[in-house]
Amino acid sequence: MPFQLQPISGRTIHTHSHTYIHMDNLAYPIHLYHMSLDCWRNRSTRKKPTRLQREHANSTQKRQLTQPRLEPATFLLDLDPFLSAIWKGDAKTLQDLVHSKSKYLEEPNKDGWLPLHECACNGHVECLKVLLKAKPDTINKRTHRNQTPLILAVGRKHVACVEHLLEQGADPNIANNQWETPLYKACEKGNEEIVELLLRYGATPTKACVQGLTPLHEAVRNKMLESCKMLIHAGAKLWAQNVYGIDSLFTAAQCNAVDVLNYLIHKGGNINSKANDDATALFEASKNGHVQVVKILLSKRADANKANKSGLLPIHIASKNGHESIVAMLIPKTSTTKVRRSGISPLHFAAERNRDDVLEILIEAGYDVNAMLSDDWSKLHEDRRSTALYSAVVNRNIEAAIMLLEAGADPNLDIFNPLLVAVRKGNIEMVTLLVKYGANVNAMLPTHPTSFPAALVFCMRYIMMMKYLLDNGCDALACFKCQYGSNPHPPLKPRSTGRETMYLLNEDPSDYCVQFCEIISAPSVSGLVGPIIDTLLNYVGHVKLCSRLTEHLDNNKDWAHVKEKAVLPCTLMNLCRIKVRQQLGVHRLQQIHTLPLPARLNKFLIYERESFEGILS
Repeated sequence: MPFQLQPISGRTIHTHSHTYIHMDNLAYPIHLYHMSLDCWRNRSTRKKPTRLQREHANSTQKRQLTQPRLEPATFLLDLDPFLSAIWKGDAKTLQDLVHSKSKYLEEPNKDGWLPLHECACNGHVECLKVLLKAKPDTINKRTHRNQTPLILAVGRKHVACVEHLLEQGADPNIANNQWETPLYKACEKGNEEIVELLLRYGATPTKACVQGLTPLHEAVRNKMLESCKMLIHAGAKLWAQNVYGIDSLFTAAQCNAVDVLNYLIHKGGNINSKANDDATALFEASKNGHVQVVKILLSKRADANKANKSGLLPIHIASKNGHESIVAMLIPKTSTTKVRRSGISPLHFAAERNRDDVLEILIEAGYDVNAMLSDDWSKLHEDRRSTALYSAVVNRNIEAAIMLLEAGADPNLDIFNPLLVAVRKGNIEMVTLLVKYGANVNAMLPTHPTSFPAALVFCMRYIMMMKYLLDNGCDALACFKCQYGSNPHPPLKPRSTGRETMYLLNEDPSDYCVQFCEIISAPSVSGLVGPIIDTLLNYVGHVKLCSRLTEHLDNNKDWAHVKEKAVLPCTLMNLCRIKVRQQLGVHRLQQIHTLPLPARLNKFLIYERESFEGILS
């Protein structure tokens, strides 16, 4: 049987290590013969061997063959002249072979392929005519995958073969094992000529594949307007849905098929069509940035306030994906009440994704810059963020933070103060911006109670940032309050500084507040104890160092002046400066320069480098 590639002539030779097929005075290893079978089988199902398979085959041949041999494909053609004629499209040779070997026309290979399937797949219409004339009853025979010659010809866009098969009575409604009909395949492949042929010969336009997709779905996806018209005229259903609840109009919005969308709306398509997740066609077009589709849907009064199962509206997804022109179109159509009820503002998505243009549009439209995430949305984030400003700070997006703050964003609404995030990231530009707009420099970490401002935890190694915070009212005095004082301290326990577990709200609650002397004793910063204490002493009056801080200073002779500074009485000038700053209060420290005082005195009050003699003179 040639179509199962049994040797027509030849004998099997066995050796101690290999088995060969002997033909034409040459010995072919049996593994190469089976490799050739696989090659033919792949070809019969239209799958080409992968590059890895070809390289493996070539290396195996070079290693094991010592005699001249044919390449596998040539080997097969020489082995089976019947197949060779079909593949080459040699109708004359095939005609001669049919007369002598007509019984082979009905013998399938292991995949159920007949010669007619091979002809239809290769598009040789003259060979097809020869085979159909010899065996007309094979016209609707199916492979093991339920493929008819017609569906194979359609899949390869062989128009002439399709037309001849239909003329000879091929059934246009036989589906393959995926329930795909020839009409479905024609629409999937985007061939309008074949679609017209199939419909003319009675193809049913309503049959769906296993995924629920109809020919109309595929025609819409390929933006085949004429095919859509033919299908609907033939009875295709506009409202037919696939397994995801998607109909043809939804598909048009999804694929930006503008002309097809207009036609489907004209034919009565549902402009508020939605999928199983409640996403509407407008939502899908907004997500994908299809401006013209959104414009059409809105002009036809599509509802911009229908949320998907996550509670998101089209304006949310458009903001998330940065489609500013669509956001601008949706703003007047979207209910702010619906947005509030969703538990998340489009501003949150814009800030989180660094969509600055969208952020600007939303702010100008009056969206609340202090809108808070609902608990459900907030819990999706490890840091339990609540505001759009927080996302801008996390992303180091200065421009977004400026826009939000200038529009009135409050920098102190989140569980974790955005200032702490900026300090932790070492972003002095963001820290300066937040402090300017009133961020709480004395904010605490809810997960790690400390007896001093938490911002100082994250800037122990950055003295200049620490100084900036202290200049702007960070409480330095709290760093010198120790419950043990001059008494011996208990041994230090390994304790997180909050860097690695800053946001772990699920930790066991503790009433213990970490003290400054414990944090500064960490190996990573213990080498900076002297400069840190020296800086802090400038912002306090009379203080007494605890025994642990004193021990640190005693261990380094270069820090003797720092200890002396702590022991000596505080100067009257420094006490006066501290008192003035206390009277002003933290929130007015940045307005010191507006006081009716000499410039040098102003600079002294804000800790700029000036000689005291200059001030007194």
